[in-house]
Amino acid sequence: MAWQLPSLAALRTFEAAARHLSFTKAAAELNLTQSAVSRQIRLMEEYLGVLLFQRVKQRLVLTEAGRSYVNDIRAALENMQAATVNLLAHQGKGGILSLATPPAFGTKWLIPRLHRFSDSHPEILINLATRAKPFDFGSEAIDAAIHYGRNDWPGVLFDRLVGEEMVVVCSPAYLARHEKLENAADLSKHALLQQSIRPNLWREWMEAKGGDATHAWTGPRFEHFYMIMQAAIGSLGVALLPLMLVHEDLQSGRLVQPFDGAYVGRDAYCLVYPAEKRNDPKIELFRRWLVEEAKRSE
Repeated sequence: MAWQLPSLAALRTFEAAARHLSFTKAAAELNLTQSAVSRQIRLMEEYLGVLLFQRVKQRLVLTEAGRSYVNDIRAALENMQAATVNLLAHQGKGGILSLATPPAFGTKWLIPRLHRFSDSHPEILINLATRAKPFDFGSEAIDAAIHYGRNDWPGVLFDRLVGEEMVVVCSPAYLARHEKLENAADLSKHALLQQSIRPNLWREWMEAKGGDATHAWTGPRFEHFYMIMQAAIGSLGVALLPLMLVHEDLQSGRLVQPFDGAYVGRDAYCLVYPAEKRNDPKIELFRRWLVEEAKRSE
């Protein structure tokens, strides 16, 4: 392939100039002269046939083409840097496993256990990022993800892990200052904390428990279970959450179960990854470890 690209030095210069919106500051960062940066940008513009910067009232600003180009170039430079760090750190062995996880699962369940994986596989470095919704693996530099749901993420392989058992919880302070809350029927008089990504959780619970599903969608909405947990602790309403997330809060008394509302739902935390990565040794090692950890925690 004949690469029709500006030089790497030119791309780094362009990225620095775009970030600072100053040739002088970019020159200082790159240990160049201001005239060298200006010349490099001018040569890039001539090579590409596109104006990347312009002066507006003596201020340097990116053109529309420049703004679009720098976003793509920055992502490519970051990927090259990560690949180089990965190679130098592991010399071709092991490597970095980039994993996306919902905040609550990562904080409450995964991170406290990760040391066991690292002890067994020190050659693999876990890089954690938070995601709440399914995304396109093809457009994100993520190898695998933890997803709360069922087999509802198209184009991926998955392993069901933990989190099927759901419980109704609230804070002791909320329970003390509100109307009675002794069974599912009483929930119609209370604020139900909703997860916006999965809006039917309360409806499914009420249909199983005999509550009034008419009010299943009332109450403030939150994107993450972690936010719902904090809202429940803060006495904002009644929450329906996986037991494995609130076990410690129930033991400490920060949350209470106003009545026996245990329920095994259809959703659970799952490990998902693209089908084309089924033979990736890093993912396979992590998958086996994660499945065993899930069995141990049952």
